[in-house]
Amino acid sequence: MLTLLAAGSVFFPGLFLLSKKCLKSIPALRWSEGDAVIVSARLVSSLQAVMASSAGYIIASSCQDIIEDQHWLTSTYIMFAVPYFVYDIYAMFMCYWYKLRVKGHEEASAAPQHMGSAVRSYLRREFLMVLHHVVMVTVCFPVSVFWRQGKGDYFQGIMFMAELSTPSVCLGKILIQYKQQHTLLHKVNGALMLVTFFIFRVLLFPYLYYVYGRYASIPFLMVPLTVPWHCNVGAALLMAPQLYWFSLICRGALRLFTGTSRSQRPRAPTADAKEHPTDGSALAQPANGYSTRSTEPELTTH
Repeated sequence: MLTLLAAGSVFFPGLFLLSKKCLKSIPALRWSEGDAVIVSARLVSSLQAVMASSAGYIIASSCQDIIEDQHWLTSTYIMFAVPYFVYDIYAMFMCYWYKLRVKGHEEASAAPQHMGSAVRSYLRREFLMVLHHVVMVTVCFPVSVFWRQGKGDYFQGIMFMAELSTPSVCLGKILIQYKQQHTLLHKVNGALMLVTFFIFRVLLFPYLYYVYGRYASIPFLMVPLTVPWHCNVGAALLMAPQLYWFSLICRGALRLFTGTSRSQRPRAPTADAKEHPTDGSALAQPANGYSTRSTEPELTTH
């Protein structure tokens, strides 16, 4: 167990640092520190999502009995991936720290100048995501590894597959960060994000209730009254932020595909605008690249 935790603690931060170094040093790229940090964090999140989804598919497809069947990969990947959620809190902060310093953002002068104020501002803006990560480590980890007592690996595998929506979310953040909302790629990725998030996150718990109802030969609507109360509470707490994030995705998709979002390439600011920014342009934006004043909603999810 400790070996897997140590491996995850080295793998995810190490991959982040390696990616950042490559993006900064490759002659064809030579990105700035801020650009390299932001993109590296998204790459690591996407890779973790692919690994988790692959593990989830292997686990779920190998379980014939959804309650009793076990697969060695279940607890193994949980212990390996737990350090990722700790690392990602730091990576999200680094994205926030460099967000306003990315080339081309006229709001750079509004970036926090002291680490303490930056941390407090980051926690306010990303409170829900930070709370989600903390719960994953302090609650979901011990429940999944110890409390289950080896039962329900199928359900755990299906929950791993919720990460299938993460790569499109990460790509969307990068495209918005670098003002590529006018591109076809952004629209295609937005549609993909909407579909995958709905299927693998919003429908996740209704599907698990449906599968258990078939297994126990009880009607779907009777499942919440049959399973232990703490299962219902846990499902509700995990699903609530998914519904909130999905509502933001829907709002963004509606604006994007109805033409009310910024569909044209943004104009370069004039010299006068650079010298005399308005109060609105001085507002800091969240680390994920969604402006609080933009037509695109804020979304932070993994």
